[in-house]
Amino acid sequence: MFSELKFPVPWGHVAAKAWGPSEGYPVLCLHGWLDNANTFDKLIPLLPRDRYYVAMDFSGHGLSSHRPAGSPYHFLDYVSDVRRVAAALQWRRFTLMGHSMGGCVAGMFCFLYPEMVDKLILLENLGFLLGPEDTEAWLKSKRMVIDRLLSLEAKQQTPKARSPEAALQRLLEANRHLTAEGGAILLQRGATETPAGLVYNRDMRVHMQSRESFTVEQCVKLLQKIQDRVLIIIAQDGLLVPHNLDSTNHVVKALWEAFESTLKQHIQLVEVPGSHFVHLNEPEVVSGIIGNFLTAQNTRARL
Repeated sequence: MFSELKFPVPWGHVAAKAWGPSEGYPVLCLHGWLDNANTFDKLIPLLPRDRYYVAMDFSGHGLSSHRPAGSPYHFLDYVSDVRRVAAALQWRRFTLMGHSMGGCVAGMFCFLYPEMVDKLILLENLGFLLGPEDTEAWLKSKRMVIDRLLSLEAKQQTPKARSPEAALQRLLEANRHLTAEGGAILLQRGATETPAGLVYNRDMRVHMQSRESFTVEQCVKLLQKIQDRVLIIIAQDGLLVPHNLDSTNHVVKALWEAFESTLKQHIQLVEVPGSHFVHLNEPEVVSGIIGNFLTAQNTRARL
């Protein structure tokens, strides 16, 4: 059983769902890009029951309000969402768990507010958004954010309505790692029924978010600061396993080399069978690993 939560913010509210006793040790769960809090629906019931798990919808996702007209979605805005929710819950210290983009947000929050995070769990993510190696590519990406935002505002398109079957099919086509069951779970919170059909809840502007990116050297230095309280879970058929990376993805490969040479003895990095959505498709594959990490008194002990 879970309960629905709403936290007021200046532009509306941030929505969330909670499991477990409210007096339990807090765990804040962060979903991936274009997903929502339902991404944790199958995993959380398998985790230790003495914790209080809150899975939030980032602004512009799920049941949370869209940001004001004219506002782009900056990466740090998602980090601010986390800080606002923690303040509303009056949490001084808690565990963070993030999947995909949610892991990037969790990592950044941990680096900015290390005193508030006791453990960091990253699912199919290394805790960072890595910047383009080429300066021109970096400039092009920034320009594209502005141009796409203005183009979207000029079009003023009405969100497209789809039949439930078509809405699910579109979601699965865009997420080859999702099963039909997992897609249906995300769609329950990710779409609203209208007389014309289902309309996706997400704000179209989240497609052009402005990112905060790091160099490999910065990534390593930041991870070294929190290394003894981090668990990273990578899926063998996910997005980050070295043999699955594109040959031109030198930045991620360089970060993997840094893990092997500098960080491997301190950060718990576990590779599991499954895809990018292994926590949703096959939660039993990762639940034991996460549960042991949550309850371990000394997180330096190997799992």
